[in-house]
Parts: sequence; structure tokens; C-alpha cells
Amino acid sequence: MSATAEDSWGRVADDGTVFVRTAAGERRVGSWQVGDPEGALAFFKRKYEAIALEVELLGSRITSGVLAPDDAHQAVRRERRNVETAQAVGDLDSLLTRLDELEKVVAERRTARREERRRQLDEAKDTKASIAAEAETLSAGTDWRGGVGRFRELLDQWKALPRLDKATDDELWHRFSSARTAYTRRRKQHFAELNAQREDSRTVKEEIAAEAETLADSTEWGPTSGRFRELMRRWKAAGPAPRDVEDQLWKRFRAAQDRFFTSRNETLAEQDTEYRANLTAKEALLVEAEALLPVRDHRSAREAFRSLVERWDAVGRVPRESIRTVESRLRRVEEAVRAAEQNEWRRSNPETQARVNDTVTQLRTSIAKLESQLAAAQTRGDARAERQASEALEARRLWLAEAEKTLDEFSG
Repeated sequence: MSATAEDSWGRVADDGTVFVRTAAGERRVGSWQVGDPEGALAFFKRKYEAIALEVELLGSRITSGVLAPDDAHQAVRRERRNVETAQAVGDLDSLLTRLDELEKVVAERRTARREERRRQLDEAKDTKASIAAEAETLSAGTDWRGGVGRFRELLDQWKALPRLDKATDDELWHRFSSARTAYTRRRKQHFAELNAQREDSRTVKEEIAAEAETLADSTEWGPTSGRFRELMRRWKAAGPAPRDVEDQLWKRFRAAQDRFFTSRNETLAEQDTEYRANLTAKEALLVEAEALLPVRDHRSAREAFRSLVERWDAVGRVPRESIRTVESRLRRVEEAVRAAEQNEWRRSNPETQARVNDTVTQLRTSIAKLESQLAAAQTRGDARAERQASEALEARRLWLAEAEKTLDEFSG
């Protein structure tokens, strides 16, 4: 075979060897023994076109972002090997140039991806540290109900985050896990103690309910009301009993309490009607008693008051809010009668009258003596002695006036 074929990208030698031209020189890509050389050259060109199509498709997939950067890097390397060893005739250098361009794009994207990965890991590290810190705060707290849900949320957040380097991830996980374990242990202990307290509360509240039931029909309104208040104070101080008995015990206690206070209120309502009628009667007696004032005859006033008090006592009790008012009005009349009796006794007492007479005599003698001293001081011109005698004389005259008034009362 002596025929040849040739174009700008390759040739078929006269021995049937097919060459491709590249920047590095010619490279043998195959041989052709049958048929015309032009057909051979066209065949190897079609093979080039298939490779060029693969490069173009790869470029489209890379530029569109369909391929991940690492997958794209492997695909470019694979396609480069295909081009470098391609048994095809065409512009293989342009395909290698295109692959160089694509490799730069992939390299940039791989760098960007590494930076993004680094940023994500930094964020994950900060987030995990924050989760561990919050877990430690929860572990030291006493939020026994909300804390459980929050720990569950924190665990879900942790699982959604990427792993860090082993040392850092293990350290942060140990902090979180230890805090969760400590919280769980303390929570179990808390509820165990709470259950024990609730059993103690159950015993106390059963005793309270039983005592309340024994008091429900009592008619000792005051003491029993006080006892119910004390039972209520003990109930509140006992804390909650187990849920399955708390409502039942409360219903027992409340029913006994209601029965007592309903009976008491009905009785007190009846008493209130009676007491208000008594108040009307006592107010009428007060009008009669106050008519004795002012007391002119203590004997008749005493008899009238004694009779009035007997009727007063027979009337009975009045409403609590009116007791002080009516009793104080009656007391004023009583005090006036007693004062009249005491005045009469003092006036008619001979010993008292004699003492008053002696006082009047002594004061008159003292006044006469002071008048002489005053006159003598005036004669001497002794201002100091005159002032002293004058002050003493004024005081004695006031005392004498009071003593003579008391003496006139005895004479009356």
C-alpha cells in the first residue's frame, strides 16, 4: 500500500500507520491496512469527535455544578488520560487546554468547598461547645420537667452536626454526656424523695380528713372554726399527696368542712335575727335609763337602775358589732348613779366635814398671818419679802375658796 492521506491534525503514512500531530510532535495512534487512506483518516477523526464530545459534556456538568468538586477532579484526571492516550486524530491540544481550564475551575471549587467545610466545622465546634455549656447549666439546675425535653432537643441538635476532629469531638461529647448523666441521676433522686414526701403527705392528709369528719357535726362554733383553720393550715403545709389520692382526700376534707360551716352559718343567721330583736329591746331600755340623767335623787335613781339592769340581762345578747355601743351607753348611766351616791356619802360624812372645817380654819389663819407679813414688808420697802408674801397669799386664798365651796356642799 503506497497511498497516503493528510490534514492539519494528522496523517496516514504509506505503510498504513496513522499519526496525530500535537504541540509535542507526532504520535502514532493506529494503523490502517485495508481501504483508502482518506477513510482511515476520517475514522480516526470520528474517534476524536467522540472524545471531544465527552470533554464538552464534562465541561457542562462541571460548570453547572452537577458534579461535586472531588468527583469532578477525578473525572478531569480520567478524561485527561483518555485524551493523552487517545487513538484519534484532531486538535488534542485544545482538548487538553480545555481540561486545564476545567481543572482550574474544579480546583477553585475544591478550595472553596474546603473553606466552607472548615467554616462549618468551626461553627459546629462553637455550637457543640454551646450545647455542652447549656447542658452543664441544666445539670446544675432544678428544672426537672422542662430540663428533660431540653436535653432531648440538645441531643437532636448534636446529632445533626458534623463530626469534628476526634479529640475535640470526644472532649465536647464527654462534657455533654456527663452533664446529662448527672442531671438524670439528680432528677431520679429528686422524684424518689418527692414520692416519699407524697406518701408522708398522704398519711397526714388522711389524718386531717378523718379529724375533719369527726368535727363536721360539732355545735361549738368558735373552737371548731378555729380547729378547722388549723387543719387547713396543716393541709397546705403537708404538700401534695400522690395524684391518685390527693383529690379524693381533698373531697373528704372539703365535704366535712362545708357541712360544719353550712350548719354554723344557718344557726348564726337564726341567732342574728334574734340578736337584732334583742338590740331593739335594749335600745328602748337605754332611752329609759338615760332619762335618769342628770341624777337628782340617788336613792330613787339606784332603784330604777337596778330594775332596768334586771330587764337588760333578761333580754339576752345583741349582734357583736353593737355590743360595745350599747354597753358603753349603759355604763355611762351607771357611773352617773354611782357618782351621785359617792357625792352624797362624802357630803354627809361627819369626819370629812370636820376635816374640811379644820382646813378652812387653818387657811384663814395662814391668810391673816401672810397679810401681816405683806404689810410689814411694804412698810420696810423689802421688795423680795413683799413678792414672796404676795405669791403665798394668792395661793392660800385660792385654796380657801375651794375649801369653803366644799364646806357649803356639806351645809346644803
